[in-house]
Amino acid sequence: MSKQNVGGPKIVIVGAGFVGTTFAYSLLIRGLASQVVIIDVDKMRAEGEVMDLNHGMPFVYPAKIWAGDYPDCKDADIVVIAVDKGQKIGQSRLDLAEGNCEILKQIVPEITRHNRECILLVVTNPLDVMTYAALKLSGFPKNRVIGSGTILDTARLRYLLSEYLKVDPRNVHAYIIGEHGDSEVPVWSLANVAGIRLKDYCPICNVPYDAEVFNDLFLKVRNAGYEIIKRKGRTNYAVALGLTKIVESIIRDENAIVTVSCLLQDYHGVSDICLSVPVILNRSGVKETIRLPLDDEEIADFQKSAAIIKKVASSLGL
Repeated sequence: MSKQNVGGPKIVIVGAGFVGTTFAYSLLIRGLASQVVIIDVDKMRAEGEVMDLNHGMPFVYPAKIWAGDYPDCKDADIVVIAVDKGQKIGQSRLDLAEGNCEILKQIVPEITRHNRECILLVVTNPLDVMTYAALKLSGFPKNRVIGSGTILDTARLRYLLSEYLKVDPRNVHAYIIGEHGDSEVPVWSLANVAGIRLKDYCPICNVPYDAEVFNDLFLKVRNAGYEIIKRKGRTNYAVALGLTKIVESIIRDENAIVTVSCLLQDYHGVSDICLSVPVILNRSGVKETIRLPLDDEEIADFQKSAAIIKKVASSLGL
């Protein structure tokens, strides 16, 4: 990423939908950016969202936010791609691949025409396929193209485990890896609380160590998006908070470990596709992937997840 803007980071959000605008709201509350630009094909929608956000400026950290266009990507530290056709009830994320890939073919060249030094952060579904598409379309180095990945799935798992174990979710350490979607993989072999593996921690808090209970929790994680869409038509709050964490890790050079989608090379036999694994994030983007010591079943499931994403990517000519 280029040298940070004087006065603070500049973040461009492409997409004035519920995810993009909730993310902008979260950015302003956290005071993470001095400049925020929202770009959308529906310019009146973008202008309306910006007006609403600007009216809250007396209550948040100073920042400039405006509805712009692709030339405003110049000098941006991070460009977030948060536009898609939207997942409907009964659709999987993979069902969105063809239509959203066509959108990215229009968006990414417009971004890179004005900025080739930024980090691209992709939220568009199917997330892993679209992250791979953005990588190919941009020609950026692999460390500067990131998908929001399973940061949300991992958060969902930690929350549900914390409810079961009755501890603060921030003290639960567990990962979802692979696809942000139906083939995602829970890493039960490494899940722990305070460094204590689940099978040893459960007796401490007087709850059963029950594989069926944990599988049920995982199914709730995997199906959470569908259940939320069924009830309110979209997901936006938690994913926006996840995006805020990713951006904060980058612009504050935190070297934070988060599960995001990025290009993998020989990760438990998986290469040349974007999937989520824990990575170290800092101002360069992905500094390093963390090679988890998975068990044999988890490796097999991870490889199956990769095969599914590769098949979809191949069908799109990527």
